[in-house]
Amino acid sequence: MPDPTTIELDAQYRQLREECGVLDRSTRGKLLITGEEGPEYLQGQLTNDIEALDPGEGCYAALLDRKGHLQADMRVLALASGELWIDTEPEALEAARRHLEMYKIGRDVEIADLTGNRAILSLIGPRSVEIAGTPALPEHSCKEARVGGVDCLAVGTRDGIDLIAAGDDASRLLEGLIADGAVEVEANAADVLRIEAGTPRFGAEMSHQTMPAEAGIVERAVSFTKGCYIGQEPVARLHYKGRPNRHLRGLELSAPSEADEILLLGGKEVGKIGSACVSPARGPIGLAIVRREAEPGTELTVGEDGVTARVVDLPFG
Repeated sequence: MPDPTTIELDAQYRQLREECGVLDRSTRGKLLITGEEGPEYLQGQLTNDIEALDPGEGCYAALLDRKGHLQADMRVLALASGELWIDTEPEALEAARRHLEMYKIGRDVEIADLTGNRAILSLIGPRSVEIAGTPALPEHSCKEARVGGVDCLAVGTRDGIDLIAAGDDASRLLEGLIADGAVEVEANAADVLRIEAGTPRFGAEMSHQTMPAEAGIVERAVSFTKGCYIGQEPVARLHYKGRPNRHLRGLELSAPSEADEILLLGGKEVGKIGSACVSPARGPIGLAIVRREAEPGTELTVGEDGVTARVVDLPFG
């Protein structure tokens, strides 16, 4: 008899691919940066070019320590009000907030933690813009909108549109989106799309021991033309003169596997699975940051259960 959980995941996956699903991502960390020196301050802390953002624009960026290791990755939005919005994975919020509070001393900068006061609802799929009733937006661009009678900040994403609203309005907004044709989905269904696209997540593939080049996020997150920022020297040195010892890769698995399972090559550990799923389109797959000797085409052993993993380039073809 088919597994009801698998049937439901397949249905949600099809909804995300063919129609529109809505996922509550309100657990993401949320910081609001205000003050005249906010853009200049973030310019010296984050890897991307924050001062180049005009109101309504945004970017993907990272916060590093002095050795170039990730402390957080984040979305940065330049709001029409002149304020700057940051949202990040829950696992990275505390480090990001603590760091930004520590280094702002003596500057005209204030940091408000809005994590518990704002909701983020992600519309994912080809009908996202239609259901939201907002203009199509480039990724990370943002615009004030009114959706189902709720004031929101609409933000373009790779797969649709995010709606950021007051926490008290989240239920009403969700109900309106469902009434207009969105189907509520679970995080594991949306995670299949992320894994298929080869996008690493902080708290899964990425951690405080990871450098941007190892995670494959340099092209999206790092500006090499802006001024100095914390961790710039090791990032630039690795980019121009070095070669990462580890790389983000895809895994084609012989059987379903779990995160944190050890990957072995010739009996030697070369990494751990960061995320794994059973894709309705591609079967068991995963993401991992592995040592460079585990090149695409290499077959690895997963743990001690006889499962194998074929290393492939990303995104999955």
